Amino acid sequence: MRFSILLLSTLLASTAFAAGPVRIIYDTDMGNDVDDAIGLAVLHALESRGECRLLAVTVSKDNRYSAPFISLFNAFYGRPEIPIGVVRKGKTPEDGKYTKAVVSTKKPDGSPLYPRKVDDPAALPDAVSLLRKVLAREADGAVTIVQVGFSTNLARLLESKPDDASPLTGRELAARKVARLVLMAGQFPTGAPEYNVRIDVPAARTLFSAWPGPIVTSGFEVGNSILYDAGRIAADFAYAAHHPLADAYRAYQNMPYREPLWDPSAVLYAVRPNPAYFSLSPPGTIQANEKGATTFAESPTGKHHYLVVNDAQRAAVREAISVLMSEPPR
Repeated sequence: MRFSILLLSTLLASTAFAAGPVRIIYDTDMGNDVDDAIGLAVLHALESRGECRLLAVTVSKDNRYSAPFISLFNAFYGRPEIPIGVVRKGKTPEDGKYTKAVVSTKKPDGSPLYPRKVDDPAALPDAVSLLRKVLAREADGAVTIVQVGFSTNLARLLESKPDDASPLTGRELAARKVARLVLMAGQFPTGAPEYNVRIDVPAARTLFSAWPGPIVTSGFEVGNSILYDAGRIAADFAYAAHHPLADAYRAYQNMPYREPLWDPSAVLYAVRPNPAYFSLSPPGTIQANEKGATTFAESPTGKHHYLVVNDAQRAAVREAISVLMSEPPR
């Protein structure tokens, strides 16, 4: 599909809300699929454009390379101070295909190719503790959470008790501070068990049933229909001799391959809920069964929606993500 210059410039332009940049917490199973890294790159580009502010990154994959990878990624984009929280006794402890590779790459002198603040995730705060701390200091209704991995951390947040960060329970904090929860999870309107739900079914079921505010889900079918063109890697990332996202993409699978843009689609919606990119289902309620399959029941009083895309929107989303993920740090 061909876009007019005016339409493309409108879609790619900075679209910060009048109230200021969208304040984001990114909850990710970094390391299981490279689209998590693409999503983080998109967030950094959107922050550079003034459209969002990345408050924290929390990790739902229980692996030692996930947090160091996020740390070097944030440092590459000039934001090494972004706090990171890690899951304890979580899911998928095995090494990912790209996080270990990128974290372990050395310069000829033996120093890390990509400097970072974090080497040992054991020194980092628990994800729930960090979530509580960040939410407590934010204004009411100010935060958007984007969860692109398992529901482990957010289910535990809901179950958390008052602490030094806040006298509120986790559910009370979520109700007061979070304007919207955006997930990459499930398949809609009905579908087979989806990975992010299936890996921690009890947590997903808790999240869908007990989250106090609105949920918008980008299902498997959305990202699976929007594929990144790996042919862009060489040209789009040529500005850097070494780029952690380009290195991660090459390490994840044998090149060339077309990566489905599951997680970046959720990220894009969270910051730019633009009808040129996505449409919303009617309101309703999402439930997950014991095998990790999701169902949607339409209801005028429901607080859940799922994203819908047509061919024109797919093309717009693909181009927006492709441009944002390859923007140089600034």
